[in-house]
Amino acid sequence: MLNFEDFTPTQSPAGTKAQPGAGSGATGLEEISFNANRVRVDEKKIINCRADLNQLVPFKYEWAWQKYLDACANHWMPQEVSMSRDIALWKDPNGLTEDERRIIKRNLGFFVTADSLVANNLVFAIYRHITNPECRQYLLRQAFEEALHTHAYQYVVESLGLDEGEIFNMYREIPSIHDKDVFQLQFTSELADPNFNTGTFETDQRLLRNLIGYYIIMEGLFFYVGFVQMLSFGRQNKMTGASEEFQYILRDESMHLNFGVDVINQIKIENPHLWTPEFQKELSELIQQGVELEYRYAIDSMPRGVLGLNVSMFHDYLRFVANRRCKQIGLTEQYPGVMNPFPWMSEMLDLKKEKNFFETRVIDYQTGGALSWD
Repeated sequence: MLNFEDFTPTQSPAGTKAQPGAGSGATGLEEISFNANRVRVDEKKIINCRADLNQLVPFKYEWAWQKYLDACANHWMPQEVSMSRDIALWKDPNGLTEDERRIIKRNLGFFVTADSLVANNLVFAIYRHITNPECRQYLLRQAFEEALHTHAYQYVVESLGLDEGEIFNMYREIPSIHDKDVFQLQFTSELADPNFNTGTFETDQRLLRNLIGYYIIMEGLFFYVGFVQMLSFGRQNKMTGASEEFQYILRDESMHLNFGVDVINQIKIENPHLWTPEFQKELSELIQQGVELEYRYAIDSMPRGVLGLNVSMFHDYLRFVANRRCKQIGLTEQYPGVMNPFPWMSEMLDLKKEKNFFETRVIDYQTGGALSWD
């Protein structure tokens, strides 16, 4: 028979803390030291923190906790959106042009795997290296939302009766999609290496580069051609169900982007030595590469003007978005003077207690209703 004494915790000197591997922060998997000191706010940091990550409070970054609460209040499920009108339009031989069908299939082909790649980056790479529990709390919510987005795309694909193998394998078959995903995968592969640890100048910069690669380029740039295209269908009262799904997703992604910007800027505040002129130049070049890759995708998904859109508009739009992203994290704008050809996109971010843009049902968000374009 087992006695309680068999499970008495190992005694450790008061005030001692488990130490993670050299050159890295805590992970939350350290030995639980009995009678260790309580966590103080001033011990908490975004990266390379050695305080106990299993203690959510006291909060140091109230903005991270508030974003978690706003995301929870913003909950939705794909099946809440009716696809009946979309199905009828898709099945009608004269309902959509071939160019319109190409846009829908290309965007579904990109997005169905893109959010899986983002989720992989969160779970296998970023989460391990972010050493703050309130930020981790949001990352867990974000990971769920990435799964929800993949669910939404699958729901659209299934509703329209599309060839699932064709759509889900596009990132292996369509060069413009493949090239974007390969560009992004480089970041995850490096940080997911079990031998990669932060704590040095070089590795801390690499982590920051990864965060910018995913939050600023992937979620803040690579998604935006598709968002404009799919929301343009809804503006013309076409494919209203799919457009509504994308509107929900755009709202989530905007929150992801804003969280990522805050994390990036907080790391810069706590580690100003990382933000060297050489590093800024490297990041600016990465963003320029992202603009070119997304522009090639715009050309491929929409070789001819349709839905009141044309490729030259995306040429300006991507540069406008890139400028905004650079400004958000303190980089020099790369394309001075470029104007936004789609000012209506900012309207898509305000969904608090408003009739849905596509007039299919009422949307009522509890909190965090309006998001700034910045």
